[in-house]
Amino acid sequence: MSVAARLRSIPAGAALTAPAILYLGLLYLVPLVWLLARSFSGPDGFTIEPYAALLSDGFTWQVIGNTLRIATLVTLLTLAVGYPAAIVLSRARGWMQVVLLVSIILPLSVGIVVKAFAWQIVLSRNGVVGQLLVASGLFEHAPQLLFTEAGLVVGAANVFLPFMILPIYSVLNLLDPRLPEAAATLGASPLYRFTRVTLPLTLPGIVAGGAFVFSMSVSMYVIPSLLIGDRFQTLATLTGRSFLFMRNEQLGSTTAVLLLAISVSVILAATALARRLGGMR
Repeated sequence: MSVAARLRSIPAGAALTAPAILYLGLLYLVPLVWLLARSFSGPDGFTIEPYAALLSDGFTWQVIGNTLRIATLVTLLTLAVGYPAAIVLSRARGWMQVVLLVSIILPLSVGIVVKAFAWQIVLSRNGVVGQLLVASGLFEHAPQLLFTEAGLVVGAANVFLPFMILPIYSVLNLLDPRLPEAAATLGASPLYRFTRVTLPLTLPGIVAGGAFVFSMSVSMYVIPSLLIGDRFQTLATLTGRSFLFMRNEQLGSTTAVLLLAISVSVILAATALARRLGGMR
């Protein structure tokens, strides 16, 4: 068979996806394979000693705890703020909906470094938040918000909030608006309609948004580095320090693989849960 005939026998879908597969393979798969190989390599070849040494250290579990705690708090905060915003966005019409969408999507065009530096200014003692707390009479002096876990959670939630709002909004936008009205005609109270009608139907959006925010919060590096500093370590910051400052490629590779395993586990669990919830609808 000639080369031209072989090219014609390739399915159109495979030909169209080949550039994307090649691009992802070169930029993601090859470095990932190197990372995995480096984390299992030792002086005598293949070994699991780096993982055994890392997981037997109490500091590692403290770092893992910091990572999961911050990611959980950021996810919960974005859900608490983003769910009402998604409801308002789905019910808005005309120019108001356009304005709300632009206000949610436009911040995504600003780099994370710029946002983190902006939150440094906002959370400082002379920042807007501190001055408002003093003006409200709750504090005599501006509290320390910068370089604290609370400041990190607030700053990270602000950065990742659109990734919680948009999946919930997309699900709300597909719901039949007559469902709550039908429940109301049957005597259901607003709280009952929300807990038994709206909330269950929007669970796939909540799961998707939670997976997005949690996976990004687990792996964030710039935001913790600028808002809380080196004294508070997460897996991402420990990986960065291992590669950039300690020049310990094996430690950096091992912590990066642990971080990847956590992120992939969250995404797979969220995907399975979303499919199950979608099948129950």
